[in-house]
Amino acid sequence: MGTREEKQQLVAELKDKFSRARAAILTDYKGLNVAEITELRRKLREQGVEYKVVKNTLTKIAVKDFEYNLDEYLEGPTAVAFGFDDPVAPAKVLVDFAKDHKQLEIKGGVVEGRVADKAMIEQLAKLPRKEELIAKAVGAVQSPLYGIVWVLQGPILDLVYTLQAIQDKKAS
Repeated sequence: MGTREEKQQLVAELKDKFSRARAAILTDYKGLNVAEITELRRKLREQGVEYKVVKNTLTKIAVKDFEYNLDEYLEGPTAVAFGFDDPVAPAKVLVDFAKDHKQLEIKGGVVEGRVADKAMIEQLAKLPRKEELIAKAVGAVQSPLYGIVWVLQGPILDLVYTLQAIQDKKAS
């Protein structure tokens, strides 16, 4: 594997990624060929998600100080998809990819600091992405504001038309 210092560096790197990630989803990639793994990495990268093949023993050491236990998911070949901005993005990409590539198995993971099993991650994948939620929230806030503007605009326009009519009458 490497020297003790290299392993310690890998553990520190994993610990940092798990601490910053809003979602860390563990997968079993056994059976995927290099081209399929490259395609998966590309799709994840497009969504701002990092995909890293990890050693189970080093991952166990890296997460031992956190409030969750991932031991049941750390068996066999393991890769972790780290989503730092949007917890939904890695789940969506992995679930969609697994539909077409049955060899990819979602084991479980951590979402917003809580352990999530495969079923929870599949449910998470059904949620809208962060950008969609923000757009919906902005739309929901904007809609009543437009109504208020129209209501307030009515009397002001009436006053402007009245003043214009008075000015036109005096001019003639």
